[in-house]
Amino acid sequence: MIFRHVHDVTYRYFAEHVQRQWQNNAVPALYLFSKLRAPLAVRYIKPGAIVVPGLSDSHAHILEYGSTLQLPLEGTKTINETVARVRNYILSNADIRSDKSKFVLGGGWDHTSWPNGAWPTAADLDSDPVIHGRPVVLQSKDCHALWVSQRALDSSLPFPEEVDGGLIIRDDSGKPTGMLLDNAQELVNQPKLLEDDLLKRFNSAIQAAVRYGLTSIHDAGLDPVSLNLFKKEAGRRTLPIRIYGMSYFDENGEYWGNTTKPIIASGHERLTARSVKIFADGALRTGGAALYEPYADNPQTSGFMRLDKEVLFQYIPLFLRDGWQVNIHSIGDRANGIVLDAFQASLSGVNVTALRPRLEHAQIMTKSDMLRLGKLGVIASIQPTHAISDMLFAEDRLGPERVKNLYAFRTLIESGARITLGSDSPVEDLNPLAGFYAAISRLTPGGDSPHGPDGWFPEQRLTREEALRGMTIDPAYASFTESILGSLEVGKRADYVVLSQNIMTIPLNEILSTQVLATAVDGDLVYGTI
Repeated sequence: MIFRHVHDVTYRYFAEHVQRQWQNNAVPALYLFSKLRAPLAVRYIKPGAIVVPGLSDSHAHILEYGSTLQLPLEGTKTINETVARVRNYILSNADIRSDKSKFVLGGGWDHTSWPNGAWPTAADLDSDPVIHGRPVVLQSKDCHALWVSQRALDSSLPFPEEVDGGLIIRDDSGKPTGMLLDNAQELVNQPKLLEDDLLKRFNSAIQAAVRYGLTSIHDAGLDPVSLNLFKKEAGRRTLPIRIYGMSYFDENGEYWGNTTKPIIASGHERLTARSVKIFADGALRTGGAALYEPYADNPQTSGFMRLDKEVLFQYIPLFLRDGWQVNIHSIGDRANGIVLDAFQASLSGVNVTALRPRLEHAQIMTKSDMLRLGKLGVIASIQPTHAISDMLFAEDRLGPERVKNLYAFRTLIESGARITLGSDSPVEDLNPLAGFYAAISRLTPGGDSPHGPDGWFPEQRLTREEALRGMTIDPAYASFTESILGSLEVGKRADYVVLSQNIMTIPLNEILSTQVLATAVDGDLVYGTI
């Protein structure tokens, strides 16, 4: 039973009557209540199909995902194959092919899946005659590295010798190779995107989202341009889905927490922006996650923090004081320890339930920090598909003991932490069923893992109920909307999804074949039919 809203006793009576009828009916029925006193409409779903609350992605990057749809580079197995994909993109787009000054933008390449895991270079791009001389900027799969052509490199020089919280990869002679990590990415000069470009990315991403059954996305604020676009769209039309936007934090800018008002349920209750996103460290895939001990496969480094820890101790309490939720990107065990130190110092005497701070990723943590996370009441915003992507290289990178604390979802829950699930798209697949499958199986889509068919560290698997809660009521809580979203209850908004089969009971290997038959927001279908 789905309701746009249930406002009075009359509707409650009808709801109870409908429920009794549904329980006695062998064919599930979907009942849609419209406005007050409107006629009762009945819609039937196919036998075997089920209705679940609208699915939420607690950590994704909408415009970045839309960008990768234009020139997707994920899945390539070599540098040469990736270069060939860029060349074919240029040749198939007449406006770019005819103008060598136009920037070629794409993303999704993953050097860890290439032989020897070697970093690509500008020379690799310019070795192709079609690409040579063009400005090319390619974002990595984890969004923590840029691979650029020589022309894009030259237009951004000179570079400083070092970058705080970032790395310029250089050759033996000290020249930049065309690879820039984390904060060093900001050194690359790129054209300012026009609003039409941004809308094309936005619309592509949202169309994909509703096809996957997503009714809500928490946009994790990688690019400050994103939130400005969402505000404009919410002001001139009803957004197709709900967006919970995280405001970008610039440590070199002025503090804005006391001069900017949070946005709450704007644009027909489709846009909220009441949180700030802060980056603590880099990523495991690119070797930038801040660890206590050096990387097992690169003992010369233990990663790095993207900002000084004093910044965390200074700004977390300020944002909390001014009523902002604080969400911190933190991946390595050292980074997570530092962030929890800052949270612990900042949350003393604070109503944690009212502010709901979040640790975005929380990928590798010591057991003592997992316990501390639970005691502090900080939400762990995790991405299950990262686990099945990283399990192929994680032990080589971290060693056989430290890797046991990576993506330790069960340990987090048993430590008392509240979790919420996301994709980190475009880093991973936007499809929430991929995250559901990864959370409960810890297997590749083909059913494999380095530890066999029971999954990678199978003791860390989530139950199906935990995984579904992590995509429904838990993200609603993490975005302060559990009173109106996240479950199918009288009085809540009618955000729901119709799935072709029951993901709570079907065999594990059938989950990824489940189809989204319909997606509804506020009772209105935004995808599919019933």
